[in-house]
Amino acid sequence: MRTPTVAVKNKSKSKPKKEIWELRLYVAGQTPKSIAAFSNLKQICEEHLAGQYRIEVIDLLTNTKLARGDQIFAIPTLVRKLPQPVRKIIGDLSNTERVLIGLDLRPRS
Repeated sequence: MRTPTVAVKNKSKSKPKKEIWELRLYVAGQTPKSIAAFSNLKQICEEHLAGQYRIEVIDLLTNTKLARGDQIFAIPTLVRKLPQPVRKIIGDLSNTERVLIGLDLRPRS
């Protein structure tokens, strides 16, 4: 007869590692749209990626060179670096359904 601890150990070994989502949010200072974009992104991540995400906020007023690497032409812009492929969403991220589809977090219905 198996002991419960052995079964739990076997299950934990077979669980796949959770993938960490790397997200970059490009903003220009503390504008209302930039603040809204960060707030909306944080709420979406907590709801759909709890414990599986990292958000890097890049202020283009202080670090303009980083915009070239991700080809940023409008702000605010969210860039999903990982998981691949890279995806971009422009705007304040207030349309949750659009953001979920853009990040590929929910299949299109």
